[in-house]
Amino acid sequence: MPRRSRGYRVPVPAQPLVVVLDHGADDHGPLAQALTSAGAHVVVTADKRTALVADGLVIAGRAPAADVMPALRAIGADQVVDRRLAGGRAVLALGVGMHVMFTDVVRDGAVTEGLGEWAGVVDSVDAPPGEVAVQVPAGSALFEGLDGAGFHLPDARAPRTFPLLDDWPADTRLVVPLVTWSSGGERFVVAVENGPLVALAVHPESSGPAGAAVLARWVSSLRPTAPGPIDAPGVTA
Repeated sequence: MPRRSRGYRVPVPAQPLVVVLDHGADDHGPLAQALTSAGAHVVVTADKRTALVADGLVIAGRAPAADVMPALRAIGADQVVDRRLAGGRAVLALGVGMHVMFTDVVRDGAVTEGLGEWAGVVDSVDAPPGEVAVQVPAGSALFEGLDGAGFHLPDARAPRTFPLLDDWPADTRLVVPLVTWSSGGERFVVAVENGPLVALAVHPESSGPAGAAVLARWVSSLRPTAPGPIDAPGVTA
């Protein structure tokens, strides 16, 4: 009769720590819940240190860039993003978060200076508010299998071009950024996957199963390395 082995505990991998940066202009509750459902340990905070050490940083919102940018600079988000990207640490920008990654954001003729991680201008596009279908590039880690799927676009504002590709050297070993475009109507940039920086003009947390799949894929790409527990002001989802 075989001997019964002594019981032991199988170690459970830690959840990646994801910080949703609280710039004060939006309610991040639904997004935090969606990221939690995707497998992340989520903290909504404006704390700079926590944003730096997190496995993933999310900058998101639906408020105008003119309202969000002063708050982002006040909490040092520009420095946080620069340092994270320099170290190859993941940043996910959604909605206005994507807008401010570009050089300028235009609304009603007024120009708001963005963080300038990418050259280009975000402006209104000819798309009805609501759902936009996507044209997915080959090799996309986030949108694979979702070609033609609809995503929630509450603010019809996006870049029409992605100038970085125009000047991309043919002989470089760097990975070419992947751009997901809108499908049907005016063509504009819906998403960019550029190394550690990923940005979406749409809101996956309100885009049904397709949006949930995108968030789950992004969270699963993170490797839990952040120290814990972290004592930071904020709300844990």
